Amino acid sequence: MNSGTPMRIGWICLAAVSAGILGFGIVVAIVPPAGDALLYRTDALATAGLGPLGGLTAVLPFRAGERWAWFALWFYPLFWLAHLIFRLPPGTDHVHQIVFIVLSLVGLLAPVRSFFRPPVEGHHARR
Repeated sequence: MNSGTPMRIGWICLAAVSAGILGFGIVVAIVPPAGDALLYRTDALATAGLGPLGGLTAVLPFRAGERWAWFALWFYPLFWLAHLIFRLPPGTDHVHQIVFIVLSLVGLLAPVRSFFRPPVEGHHARR
């Protein structure tokens, strides 16, 4: 496997999770579940904002190998795990939550060596 392949797999998986979060936020903002529509829309807008923020983090600093981005993006599996455990919306089947947990874990673990290899002598680490 090419040395760049794990990183490519990682940022693409995380970008897909980001797109999913953005999509779910938009859907819930437009068509909130029964109940307090204003509260759902407010949460949905915050969620929709999280999607691009995570996506930009995955595509720019994470893809560049900045260690802080690797740590920050652990929010994704925790976010979806909380949704699964507490049966949070959107949806009631929860299959999407499992898919996003798996995608985010693959995205973080596939390139883990890129973030934690020892520095090459004569080069300054940017992390």
